[in-house]
Formats: sequence, C-alpha cells, structure tokens
Amino acid sequence: MLKKFIVAFVILASCGSLFANKGDKAEAAYYDYHIKAIQIAENNMGVPYRWGGMSPYGFDCSGLVKYSYGKAGRTLYRTAAQMYAGNGYRVSSLKIGDLLFYAPSKASKPTHVAIYIGYGKMIMASSSKGVIITTTNNPYWHPRFIGAKRV
Repeated sequence: MLKKFIVAFVILASCGSLFANKGDKAEAAYYDYHIKAIQIAENNMGVPYRWGGMSPYGFDCSGLVKYSYGKAGRTLYRTAAQMYAGNGYRVSSLKIGDLLFYAPSKASKPTHVAIYIGYGKMIMASSSKGVIITTTNNPYWHPRFIGAKRV
C-alpha cells in the first residue's frame, strides 16, 4: 500500500512540474527575446541621432527600436505611430522590453518611442544626445507619455 502511494505521489509530482516548466520556459523565452533587443540597443549607446536613421551610422527613435527588435528576431512597423497602432498590445504594468510611447499632447499620435529596460529606465534615440538611457520620470518625456505596448 505504501509503495503504491509513493509511486502515485511521484507520478503526480512529475506531472505538476511538467506544467510548471512550460510556464517557466515561456517566461524565460519572453525575457531572452527582449533582453537580446535591449542588449542590441545598448551596444549602440552614443550612436548619433539621424532623422530616418535605422542603422549604427545613426538612429531616430523608431529606427533604434525597429533595428534592435529586428536583430532580436521580431519585425516591427517603421514609425512610432505605426508601432502604437499595429504592434503588440497595450499594457498598464511595465515589463522589461515594453515599448513606451510619447506624444506632444494626449490627443495626438505618438511621435516618440523608447524601450523600457527596467528599474524606471528606458533606452532611446535622443535628437540631442543620440542613443541614451534615461529615466521614465525624465521631466521632458514623463508628461508626454501616452501608453505602453508589449510586443
């Protein structure tokens, strides 16, 4: 009787860990994908701003995001407005790799996009400093925030 109980317990425990591992693997794949995009963006720190730029010779904001995610294996639309309208889904609680969108006013289309890198920081292409890391509470960008999307 005790042997049957132990065998049944081992089988049930194994099945439970199988299901848990699938979720863990999916979560790990999510972070691997986004971490890769962030690392690609970080490897381009200091690259100058270039309107319409989509390469390490120069980036605009959406060019940096499109390039970084493209190298990580995900195709995104070209402009911040197109990404906001068509890529991913809106979120209210941020995770590493989420796209942050900014606009001149709450009623207008986004004109800027950045990648959330965690701990209240984002990486972006700044027109004055090139590719930089700044805080999401940045006094210029924070009031212009209109939403985030997960891709």
